[in-house]
Amino acid sequence: MKKHTKDNQEVSGAEALILSLLDENVSTVFGYPGGAIMPVYDALYDYTGQLNHYLVRHEQGATHAAQGYSRVSGKPGVVFATSGPGATNLITGIADAQIDSTPIVCITGQVASHLLGTDAFQETDVVGISMPVTKWNIQVTKAEDIAPAIAKAFYIATSGRPGPVLVDITKDAQFGKTIYNYKKCESIRSYFPSAKVKEGDIKKAAAIINAATRPFILCGHGVLLSGAEKELLAVAEKGKIPVASTLLGLSAFPPDHFLYAGYLGMHGNYGPNLLTNSCDVLIAIGMRFDDRVTGNLEKYAKQAKVIHFEIDPSEVNKIVPTDVAIIGDAKESMQAILPLIEHKYHSAWIEKFKYCDAIEHDKVIKHAIQPNTKNILMSEVIHKLNKLTEGKAVVVTDVGQHQMVTSRYYKCKLPNHFVTSGGLGTMGFGLPAAIGAKVAMPTKQVIAVLGDGGFQMTIQELGTIMQSNIAVKILILNNNFLGMVRQWQQLFFDRRYSFTEMKNPDFITIAKGYGIQGKKVTERNALQNGLSEMLNSKESFLLEVVVENEENVFPMVTTGSSVSEIILE
Repeated sequence: MKKHTKDNQEVSGAEALILSLLDENVSTVFGYPGGAIMPVYDALYDYTGQLNHYLVRHEQGATHAAQGYSRVSGKPGVVFATSGPGATNLITGIADAQIDSTPIVCITGQVASHLLGTDAFQETDVVGISMPVTKWNIQVTKAEDIAPAIAKAFYIATSGRPGPVLVDITKDAQFGKTIYNYKKCESIRSYFPSAKVKEGDIKKAAAIINAATRPFILCGHGVLLSGAEKELLAVAEKGKIPVASTLLGLSAFPPDHFLYAGYLGMHGNYGPNLLTNSCDVLIAIGMRFDDRVTGNLEKYAKQAKVIHFEIDPSEVNKIVPTDVAIIGDAKESMQAILPLIEHKYHSAWIEKFKYCDAIEHDKVIKHAIQPNTKNILMSEVIHKLNKLTEGKAVVVTDVGQHQMVTSRYYKCKLPNHFVTSGGLGTMGFGLPAAIGAKVAMPTKQVIAVLGDGGFQMTIQELGTIMQSNIAVKILILNNNFLGMVRQWQQLFFDRRYSFTEMKNPDFITIAKGYGIQGKKVTERNALQNGLSEMLNSKESFLLEVVVENEENVFPMVTTGSSVSEIILE
């Protein structure tokens, strides 16, 4: 990136912000202008060659786009929004980033400092509102404080356990003058983002693992955030330890590896859920024992010794009692323990997972990928998509049944190529997050897999695709229902489908209105060609596939059940 030449010169606060972003090597911003941030946008006008701005159609779309950008690039996503409703529209995306440990830096304009607290036009206390869902936030009222605040924001967002930060800048601070000097933040008193891994804890963990006969690794998002995929693979291969992935940990371990046990969770694979309650040592790496993974805690892995590798000490012993906790970065922890892991081969234990795989294939998978149903199934669509892309595309999902189906049947072979909303489960996430992912990786095939419900929550972001010519591929699995809610209503509420059936618009005509090519598939014999046409398009493309409207996702761990009580049908 071309370096600016404004050091030691007097600039406006707004320009100081832009220069600070350039000094943090930011190249991309997602945003929406408004009155309270207008000075920043005016300053941005002179730097459009160095800082690419993508005009979203709703501020929530900006946060999700920044998340998608961050998740595939490893860099913090950056968002601009104005005060009042512009700032409050960011909150859902910020909360999503917080629970999924995604680094984004949100910069909001604010009314002039003398108007604070007066209920001025478009004034909201965004610092107070965002405090519960940010890693850190601050309000800046002086031009000279802008650059230090931005430096601190980037350091906090990206260090330790990553997360969202928010910098709220009053309008007079943007107009004010300051001598620009930028100093990157490298430490903050009383903030310790990552502990040094303790050798004693590593030795204790290694001894327990080496003595195990049925060890089991659960890998989460922290593996990807720390870049520890190779280290995890080395530990698993040396100890011949089966590895299962959380939803956000998908793509951290090769899906075709003989030690890969599958996907954990409510709609995960049969083996890893069932055998969690059979292992003698449970090794959790960069995961937080979410309720969708544990099921009934009273019956979760009570027979096992638990080793928890975790960067955030607050997550240790929060949900599952731990025998040994290794606090620190996952990559450093894996590097430290690898020499101490003994060469083993737990053949009988590994075979139990293979046996469970065979049962699941016979009862669920073979019927899902080669169905004899009249209507197309979501599972067969994703299975075909996986084959056509060889598992090497960046796949971004929305939230619902299609999300669970995609996580089951798309075998993502490359790290950070599977992006979804995990902890918050935000419908509307998929389309804007795919835009951000494509901006970050313009030469990669990026596919947004969406349900008809979630798509319509952020459908306006088709305008962002149109204006910036972003070649995202959009696959809508249309069952004319809010499918996941409908499944629960069928199974647990006597098929009382209360307000879950959807009358949908003509998605292809809407796409055409935004200048996006589209095609609708209703018959199985047209599915392969439809997917191929979408993938081969050089531009954005929307493929709507009409699927069975009462398809259910199995296996399933029902609410209140143990993971070993997982049902197959």
